[in-house]
Amino acid sequence: MRRVVPFLVGSALLIGLAQEAVADDHGGQAMPLWDLYNSTLSHAKYIDLTHAIAPGGPIGEGFADFKVGPALAGIAIPGVIEKGEPFTYEKLGVAITAYDLPMDHIGTQFGPPAHENDHGATISDIPPTVVLRPLVVINVVPKVVVDPGYQTTVADVKEWEHRHGLVPAGSVVMIRSDWSKKWNDPKRFTTQPFPGVTLAALKYLHLDRHILMHGHEPLDTDNSAPEFVGENWLLKHNFAQAEGVANLDQVPESGALIAIGFAKFEGGTGGFARYIAIAPANWPHGVTIEQQSGAPLPTHVHPLRRGADGVLRETR
Repeated sequence: MRRVVPFLVGSALLIGLAQEAVADDHGGQAMPLWDLYNSTLSHAKYIDLTHAIAPGGPIGEGFADFKVGPALAGIAIPGVIEKGEPFTYEKLGVAITAYDLPMDHIGTQFGPPAHENDHGATISDIPPTVVLRPLVVINVVPKVVVDPGYQTTVADVKEWEHRHGLVPAGSVVMIRSDWSKKWNDPKRFTTQPFPGVTLAALKYLHLDRHILMHGHEPLDTDNSAPEFVGENWLLKHNFAQAEGVANLDQVPESGALIAIGFAKFEGGTGGFARYIAIAPANWPHGVTIEQQSGAPLPTHVHPLRRGADGVLRETR
C-alpha cells in the first residue's frame, strides 16, 4: 500500500508520498528502490547505444587496428593442452579469446580527462555515481544532412530547452547526428568533415547547465583537428565525454535515463564503454525485461566459430 511518510528537514516538516512503501514481502520495511524497479524499470524499454566492435571498424588516424583470436596456452598441461596451443571448443570444449589492443580508444568510448590532462582522472578514478543519469538527446540531423561538418551550437541547446525545459543538472547530453549509421564505412566515418560540438555549446552545457558529460556519434568532439579545441577544453577542465555512440535515433529527446558502464583499467586513458538508454514503457523502440530477461540468455541456432578476423560468430 502507499503511505504518507513525514520527512523532517531542519525545522520544516515536509510530507511526501513514499514509493510503494511495503508491508508485505519486505517484512514491513520500505524498499523504495525495489519498488521503483518493479513499478517502472521492469516495464521500461531498453535501447543499446553501443557499437559491437571488431577488427576493421573505425579507429582514429595514426593508430593500428586491434587483433582478435583464440587464447594460447602459456604453459603445457599434460594430457590437456600443449604450450602455445589454442583453447578451442573442438578439443577442450571451451573458448577463450585473446585481444591484442594497441590502444584504449576503440569503438564506443568513455573519455576521461587523463586522455589529455596529466593531472586528470583516469578510467579507474571515475566514481560509481555516474552509472545512472537523466538522458537528453539534442537532434541536429536535419542540419547535418545539409552540412556534414555541422557543429552543434548554443542555439541548438536552447531550442531543445524551449521545447522540453532546462537541461537537467547532472544529466548526460547526447548529440544526435545519425553519423553512427556510417559505422560500416570506416574511412568516411573518420574523415572530416564530420559533425561536432562547438566550444561555446560545451561551455554552456557544463558551466551554465552543470551537466555530467556530453556524448557524440563520431570519434572526435569537433572538426578542429589537430587542435581539437572542444575536447581540449573539456578534458583540461576535468570533464569527461562519450564518443562513438550509436542508435540515438531510437531514443526520446527527453524523459529517458542512461546507464553507463566501462572496463575499469587502472590508469586507463580511455574506456571501452557500454551505454544503455532506458525509455518509458510506452516508447515504441527498445525491448522490455519481459521480452529479453537475460536469464537464460538467448542461444544461437548454429555453432559459434571464429572468422578470418578471429571473432566468434554464429556459422550458417
